[in-house]
Amino acid sequence: MLEGEQIKSPSIMKQDVAQDNTNSYAKKSIPPYMKAVSGSLGGVMEASCLQPIDVIKTRLQLDRSGNYKGILHCGATISRTEGVRALWKGLTPFATHLTLKYALRMGSNAVLQSAFKDSETGKLSGYGRFLSGFGAGVLEAVIIVTPFEVVKIRLQQQRGLSPELLKYKGPVHCARMIIREEGFRGLWAGVAPTVMRNGTNQSAMFTAKNAFDVLLWKKHEGDGRVLQPWQSMISGFLAGTAGPICTGPFDVVKTRLMAQSREGGELKYKGMIHAIRTIYAEEGLLALWKGLLPRLMRIPPGQAIMWAVADQVIGLYERRYLQISTL
Repeated sequence: MLEGEQIKSPSIMKQDVAQDNTNSYAKKSIPPYMKAVSGSLGGVMEASCLQPIDVIKTRLQLDRSGNYKGILHCGATISRTEGVRALWKGLTPFATHLTLKYALRMGSNAVLQSAFKDSETGKLSGYGRFLSGFGAGVLEAVIIVTPFEVVKIRLQQQRGLSPELLKYKGPVHCARMIIREEGFRGLWAGVAPTVMRNGTNQSAMFTAKNAFDVLLWKKHEGDGRVLQPWQSMISGFLAGTAGPICTGPFDVVKTRLMAQSREGGELKYKGMIHAIRTIYAEEGLLALWKGLLPRLMRIPPGQAIMWAVADQVIGLYERRYLQISTL
C-alpha cells in the first residue's frame, strides 16, 4: 500500500459505488419513450381493475336529488337496476384514455425534467420536479384527458343497458353526436378545471413519489436499485392521496361541465367560476367535494398499480441497457 493511502470500509465503498452509479445515470439516462411505455402498461392494468369505482364516482357527482345514499348503495343500485355490466360502462374510452394519458404524462415529464436538470451535475431540484409535473399535467389535460372524459362521462350518466333506449350507442357514436350537436368545442367542455386539476395533481404526485421512495426505501432515482412491486405500490398509494383532496372542487366542476349538453336550451353552467358559485349557492360548500371518497378509493390504488408496473419496466431497462450495478 502506498504511503498516505487509506483503506476504505465496505460501507464507504458502497456509497462510492452508488455515487458512481448516480453520476453514470446523469450522463446516460432513461429515454422519455421508455418512461412513456412504462406508463401506458401501468394504465392498462389500472383501468382493468378500477373502472367500477370510476362509474360510481361519476354517478355520485351527478346526483343532485339524493338518489344514492353512498358508495355501496350507489354500486348496489346500479347492479340491481342496470346489471353488473353497467359498472364497466365507458371502459373502452377509459382504458384508452388511461393508456394514452400515462404515456404522455410519463414521457413529457421525463422531457421536462431533462430540461430542468443542472447541466453540470445532472441533478434535478425539487422546484424543477414540481414544475415538470405541473407541465405534464397541463399537457395531458388539454391533449387527452378532456375529450376522453367528456365521452366517458356522457356514457356513464346514461341509465339502462338497452341500446335502443340510450342516446349514445358507444364511444365513437358519442363523440360524433357531441361534435354534430355542439361542435368540436363540445369535446373540450370543462377544459379549464381539468387543466387545474391535472396540473396540481401531477406536480404533487411526482414530487411526493420521489420523496416517499427516498424516505421509505432509501431509493434514489438512477441508483440502479429496483423496488419490489409492493414497495412501489406503497409509495404510489401515498403519493396519490394528496391530489384528490386538494383538487376536489375542480373535479366536481369538471364533471358537471362535461355532463351538460346544449340539447333542450341554455347551459346551466357558463364556465368554471360560474359553476363553482352555482354549486355552492344551490347545494352548499360540501357539494364541491362530492365523490371524494370514491376518488380516494380509485386514485391512490390506481397510482399504486401504475407505479408497481412502471417501476419494474423502468428498473428492467436500467439494469439491462444502462448497466447500472448494485452491491
